Parts: sequence; C-alpha cells; structure tokens
Amino acid sequence: MKNFRCYQIAKDLYKQAQLVPLKGEPKDQLIRATLSVCLNLVEGSARPTQKDRRRFFYTALSSLREVQALIVLHELNGLGCAADMLGAHVYKLIMAVKT
Repeated sequence: MKNFRCYQIAKDLYKQAQLVPLKGEPKDQLIRATLSVCLNLVEGSARPTQKDRRRFFYTALSSLREVQALIVLHELNGLGCAADMLGAHVYKLIMAVKT
C-alpha cells in the first residue's frame, strides 16, 4: 500500500475529515464516505481482472462525489482541494485500467 499513491491521498483525506468541526449525521456521513473511498481503492487494487478493478475504482469515485457534495453543502473549504486532487487521481486510475 505504501506505493499506491491514490490510496495514500485518500487516507490523508480520511484523516483530515476526522478533524472537521461538524457534528452528528453530517460528520458521520463524511467519515463513512471517506472511509469508503479508501476501502474501495484497496479492494479494487487486489482484484484479478481489469473489469473488477474498474468497478471498485468507480465505486471509490462515487463515494468521493458524496464527500465533495458534503464539502459544498457544509462549506468545508479546507477539504475541497484535497478532494479535488483525489478525484483527479482516481479518475486517472480508472482510465488506466479501462479496456
């Protein structure tokens, strides 16, 4: 996992999300969505076929879009750049395994 750059960026976003001063459901959803990005990247990277990897990477991208929506809705501007950078990396990862 150390050499999986996209995962490292996702992990950093997850850690940043834990420090966000939200309370209740929005905070819980933000944490769960960022964790979903991390876990789907890892699980996808372990899949034997390109089709399986791509499916998990798309799921990671979908969870990231949820994170980005929460960032906009709750004006969490400090996470916006990190989420956008991760989105670019995940998209490039998907394009790399596209058949």
